[in-house]
Amino acid sequence: MTSFNPNSSPSRARLPLSGLLALAAASFITILTEAMPAGLLPQIGASLAITPALVGQLVTVYALGSLVAAIPLVALTRGWRRRPLLMLAIGGFAVVNTVTALSHSYPLTLAARFFAGVFAGLLWALVAGHAGRMVPPSMQGRAIAVAMLGAPLALSLGIPAGTLLGTGVGWRPAFLVMSALSVLLLGWVRWQVPDFPGQEAGRRQSVKRVFLLPGVRPVLGVMLAFVLAHNILYTYIAPFLVHAGLGARVDLVLLVFGTASLAGIWVTGVLIDRWLRELVLASTVAFGLTALLLGTAAGSTAVVYLGVAIWGLAYGGAGTLFQTASAQAAGESADVAQSMVVTAWNLAIAGGGLIGGLLLQGGGAGALPWSLLVLLAPALWLTWRACAHGFPGARAVAGATAR
Repeated sequence: MTSFNPNSSPSRARLPLSGLLALAAASFITILTEAMPAGLLPQIGASLAITPALVGQLVTVYALGSLVAAIPLVALTRGWRRRPLLMLAIGGFAVVNTVTALSHSYPLTLAARFFAGVFAGLLWALVAGHAGRMVPPSMQGRAIAVAMLGAPLALSLGIPAGTLLGTGVGWRPAFLVMSALSVLLLGWVRWQVPDFPGQEAGRRQSVKRVFLLPGVRPVLGVMLAFVLAHNILYTYIAPFLVHAGLGARVDLVLLVFGTASLAGIWVTGVLIDRWLRELVLASTVAFGLTALLLGTAAGSTAVVYLGVAIWGLAYGGAGTLFQTASAQAAGESADVAQSMVVTAWNLAIAGGGLIGGLLLQGGGAGALPWSLLVLLAPALWLTWRACAHGFPGARAVAGATAR
């Protein structure tokens, strides 16, 4: 992943903010497309004459599309030039969101949502690698942090705004607005995001070979455990807050989480290029502290808010940390490694819902925080062990860059 212009001096290089913010806008639209049905569930259900449970499947098939398509699509398109491929994914959102807005057929809407997930899987696999190629190696972490900024912004601001728009003028216009934003973004990407060649046939490694590269598996393993732990609690945060006596404050608790997440990605962006390993270790320990606080003192309102704030701070930069680590571990095969990250991430989302539901049914909401420690302890151990490959310290990264 070394496509930065060699004629530019790294000492004088600056972040290409306009291009990176275009990538951030792409991630913003991706998250908005994914989660919009959840906020407009009653309106969509009434319009299509389906039950809330069936509306929920519009989110499920989106995740399924990302899960099954990311690795094969990226493997098949490694020889393509990068910007046209990125624009194909963004243009795909414009098409499928328009179909969703105009459809009066549930099967057609379901199909559109599946293909939205397919385009999302492709886009997520491209964004981090593209951002990393736009800057010298010493700035790759910060570049990826800017490109990933759209995700927490969509979660904290975009989805509430989209829900408000959909409630006020209807869910169909809300999806058409997302289509229009995608079309505008195509122009922004074409104007400000540089193009890079695809990987030459003789330099392409098989998916299996990329998976076996030193460092790739530790990154995927730690990420899977970390994101699975997050989704076990986040998916069932409402019943947990009822258990904690804060059932009427779900919105405020999520606002605290979202605000802390934005702070987390800012801290990550500032420190990641020198302290990636330390940030992953600190985030895992902080998340474990949240589990302990919520497990032992859920009856204290102040402790719950403190725990959620620490959790948001720890989780906010997670996407940037793991995508940067996987890109550095995979080198020229970064896009293939990113597709594995996308697949593992979606597995963690699905697994979090399943495992959390079983825990909720079997042990009650109070069991949720304790289950996180079972995942975070081995994640911490694996991060500590992966000091040479996967999560190397600053000295190891500097040596690899020099070579």
